[in-house]
Amino acid sequence: MCGITGVFAFTELGYKAMELLPKAVAALQHRGPDAEGLFFNGPVGLGHRRLSLIAPTAAANQPFKSDNGRYTIVFNGEIFNYKKLRKELEAKGAFFRSDSDTEVLLQLYARERQECLKKLTGFFSLAIYDAEEDSLFLARDRFGEKPLLFYKDTDKFLFGSELSALLKLGVPREVDYTSLYQYLQLTYVPAPATMLQGVKKLLPGQSLYVRGSRVQENVWYRLPFDGEKAMQNPLSYTQQQAKLKHLLQQAVTDRLVADVPVGAFLSGGIDSSVVVALAARQVEKLKTFAVGFPEQPFFDETRYARLVADKYDTEHTELLLSNNDLYKNLFGALDSQSEPFADSSALAVYTLSKHVGQEIKAVLSGDGADELFGGYNKHLAEYRVLAGGAKAGAVKKLKFLWDVLPKSRNSFTGNKVRQLQRFAIGAGMLPQERYWLWATWQKEEEALALLAPEKRVAAQSRLYLARKGRALECVSRKHYDLNHVLCADWRLVLPNDMLMKVDLMGMANSLEIRSPYLDHRLVKFAFSLPASSKIDENLQKKILRDTFRELLPVKLYKRPKQGFEIPLLSFLQSEGRCLINEYLSDTFVLSQGIFDVQQVQRIRQVLNSDKAALVQTQAWMLLVFQYWWRNYIA
Repeated sequence: MCGITGVFAFTELGYKAMELLPKAVAALQHRGPDAEGLFFNGPVGLGHRRLSLIAPTAAANQPFKSDNGRYTIVFNGEIFNYKKLRKELEAKGAFFRSDSDTEVLLQLYARERQECLKKLTGFFSLAIYDAEEDSLFLARDRFGEKPLLFYKDTDKFLFGSELSALLKLGVPREVDYTSLYQYLQLTYVPAPATMLQGVKKLLPGQSLYVRGSRVQENVWYRLPFDGEKAMQNPLSYTQQQAKLKHLLQQAVTDRLVADVPVGAFLSGGIDSSVVVALAARQVEKLKTFAVGFPEQPFFDETRYARLVADKYDTEHTELLLSNNDLYKNLFGALDSQSEPFADSSALAVYTLSKHVGQEIKAVLSGDGADELFGGYNKHLAEYRVLAGGAKAGAVKKLKFLWDVLPKSRNSFTGNKVRQLQRFAIGAGMLPQERYWLWATWQKEEEALALLAPEKRVAAQSRLYLARKGRALECVSRKHYDLNHVLCADWRLVLPNDMLMKVDLMGMANSLEIRSPYLDHRLVKFAFSLPASSKIDENLQKKILRDTFRELLPVKLYKRPKQGFEIPLLSFLQSEGRCLINEYLSDTFVLSQGIFDVQQVQRIRQVLNSDKAALVQTQAWMLLVFQYWWRNYIA
């Protein structure tokens, strides 16, 4: 796990960026505190920061050069099957001078070029310079666990693990208002866009080949999903369970590969509990970590995590947080975002990672299970829309009631009313419209109204429609069912929200977060299953619960999904109030010229009323953007 960055100069002017490379590497220090390396050769400069988990010796430091000097690699990630690949290479006459997965990857690339990526089990972003061809090859893993951003103009090509590195290399600091419009709906900017014009994110499963001044994009991996085939899966439910058990156990075993201790996040939900149960069989006194909010019981899951920790006798730590604790960690979390990211649970992940990172370097997590097996509330809602029936019809007819009743994410009753209202609205829509409604935090017209009038035309452009259309591809296909919604989440929500969150917040604290549910063999199998194996009227993530039922405490088997959230409203109305007053003030907004002053005023006013829950997310999105804008643009 590391941070990578680099320059490929096309002209004399482009060479000037090479002088800035040490600063770009320094901007990634948090991603790799154990070692630093630079490589220069003609038009190419590569930089690396290392977090040592496999082969933690100087012999494995990067940039890493092949014996013949032709290839040089900078690599961020882990290859869990590197020992098996190494044996295969040695059988073909290869010689190794280190014990690292990096060297295995480089030798494999030298023999098989891009095709080698298909043999890798793990996650990565990488850049390999070929001195003979004077070319640069870059690639990102199958599902976007590790980030890679890039920028190209007539003089140079730049890349880096985070936007902070590219900013140090001198990319233009011009806001992309289409990206801002998306952000105001989703709380993040979906790839391949970023918040800056001209800077792109490499898509999951994509590679780049740079030679001369040309950049060629390729797709080396596509999500193996065929909706019709999944509906006709020939395996019985018992056979499906047997295969899932084998694949997930193997995925957990693989992700325990390291030359340092590996622990686990334990949220109290099904996903991380299953991972801990499987890992505890292999690691004596497995270190597990949970975060809770004792002052806000609605958001606290620590009692469920404790049931699992006790059952498997793990070395368990509970990090119990107050609003004041969140405030103490707020600026660290915001400073780690070189692009605005307003999933508020990132603050809890940052705080937990800061604590855990002082003790160990890697943890397992349960990320991806909801998107594979239908764990979100919107998945159950989609199931009920497609199933129809009297209950769904009654909820639609009672929309007038849900519209007037109090709604909030901060209590059981208020949250239920909020969900019923969204169901009633979405049930009358086409699948694409419904998916977008349930994937976003505010409607398009609400997000547009937040922008200053002169910015709205730039935001709602053909480019926006093209980006939105890409996000909706999965739910625009024929023979539509719940699996198509999971496909859309896998391409939109998972890489751009969930995986971005754990990478940014984990690596801000030099902590690697690994999820067994992202093993590509498990993903392929899960997307071959019919929707009926994943969800029914009474149970979400059905096959996951049924397969591992005997490993779970009884209270967890039918426990409904609880999203991993923080008490955001309470925080904004207490310790966070001073920040709202500063960053959302009329003076700030007017001088900035991006947002509509009256709309921001309205959010401030509502935040101080009994309807504050209606605007808490909008206020947080604005606060995060404003903090970023002041730091990086103003």
